[in-house]
Amino acid sequence: MQTIRSRFSVTMLAILVMIGGYMLGRPLLDRVEFARAEQQVDLTRQQLSTVQDLSTVFRQVGKVVEPSVVKINVTKVIHNTRQNSPMQDDQIRRWLREHGAPEDMIPFDDGQGGDMQEIGTGSGFILDAADGYGYILTNNHVAGDASSLKVVLADGRTLTGKLLGADAKSDLAVVQIKADRLIAAKWGNSDELEKGDWIMAFGSPFGYVGSMTHGIVSALNRHDVGIPDSRDAYENFIQVDAPINPGNSGGPLVNIHGEVVGINTAIATRSGGFQGIGFAIPSNQAKPIYEQLKSNHKVVRGWLGISIRDVSANLSLAKSFGYTGDTGILVEQTFPNTPAYGKLEEGDIVTGLNGQGMTEMQQLRNTVAAIAPGTEITLKVFRSGKTQDVKVTVGDQPEDVAAALTHDRGLGGEESSADNSVTQALGLTLATLDKDTAQRMGLNESTGAVITAVAKDSLAAQAGLAVGDVIKRVGDQKITTAEQAAAALKKVDLATGVRLRVASKEGSRFVFLQKTADDANP
Repeated sequence: MQTIRSRFSVTMLAILVMIGGYMLGRPLLDRVEFARAEQQVDLTRQQLSTVQDLSTVFRQVGKVVEPSVVKINVTKVIHNTRQNSPMQDDQIRRWLREHGAPEDMIPFDDGQGGDMQEIGTGSGFILDAADGYGYILTNNHVAGDASSLKVVLADGRTLTGKLLGADAKSDLAVVQIKADRLIAAKWGNSDELEKGDWIMAFGSPFGYVGSMTHGIVSALNRHDVGIPDSRDAYENFIQVDAPINPGNSGGPLVNIHGEVVGINTAIATRSGGFQGIGFAIPSNQAKPIYEQLKSNHKVVRGWLGISIRDVSANLSLAKSFGYTGDTGILVEQTFPNTPAYGKLEEGDIVTGLNGQGMTEMQQLRNTVAAIAPGTEITLKVFRSGKTQDVKVTVGDQPEDVAAALTHDRGLGGEESSADNSVTQALGLTLATLDKDTAQRMGLNESTGAVITAVAKDSLAAQAGLAVGDVIKRVGDQKITTAEQAAAALKKVDLATGVRLRVASKEGSRFVFLQKTADDANP
């Protein structure tokens, strides 16, 4: 009996100990859980402090860059060659207002023979300051052709600016001011930029001096943007999502180290304001242009004298030359009296320059333009089924390329009788080109089959053939008459396709005609 009582006592004691331990341990458990929660809060606060550090970076970048940023007030005289009536000019100004043009960018009559003045604002930044002078980089579309320039510094001083040089092809200009106590910005390396990098844009959007926005690099190597308004433009833009608005043009785009990696140039917009996409000229592209404009007041570029297109734009055309790659640059035409004439051939596909791979036409144009005239280069070229090296000495690019090439192409050849051959399968009407027809149509050719009509929605229309184009070759066959062209085209298997050599007022090009299963036309 005593043994049973002892066992009972021991059991009860154990239960009481367990209950007591649980009751005493709960607060301890709560404290552990609280400690963990507190630790998590501390950790989160540390993470949030990093965000505060990023904000500090933005502030510091602002302090470093803002003293170099300027506002540029520009006056330009617009010569009215059409001699509009005062009523027409009023209609133009009313239309501009109704379509959201800023008031300070709407031209007004200066009372001198119909000429008008355009007053606008833009931005720029000081890159050099020495001997009492400062040198400002901005856009050509801001300062080019200016009749007067007023530069407003970050400290409030307003100075007269002098346009040293402007370059429409790169949309850059350099302005000189006379002043001391200037702080210059620092160049950065735009080649180091990657998509996702933080950037900041500075300038005077809508005239608001000292504005700063931030964002990221959203894309690189953007071209075919149509900026500036020149068919010979050199485009290789940095795309950003940092807000850029009218007036920001010419201001610096900088990295988190406060270094200039781009020049704010344009926006993609339908409303006239920022809609999420801005474009900046890379600093590595702008720097040599700036140095030339500052020193020589003009830009000297390398030049080959060829008409080119991307292989990727028409792989079937490239394949017709026996080329199996999907990148490269097709030579469509070599012009007389140019560096490439006699060295490169129509139909060559350029894949490299001095050991560097070339994949697209903008890359080749930009690379050649940066080479000093007189320099011999080695091009890797695919020709007649094999790759070979071709040496060419780079020339000096004419200021007006189109005029130079037109001058070099003359009329000539014998007259030939007209022909009314019709290739209905392609939707073309052809005639034999003669000298009188060429002159009447403004063509720089004297022989071939000229297109006099193109049927709507035909295979020819889909390929981009147009009235006035002259067929010079069908495949490898030379064409001098409409009869030859018609006979050659009738032999073509349209399912396989055929390469045409076509000339027009703009120059020569290749066209590939091919009927696909989706083509409804015969």
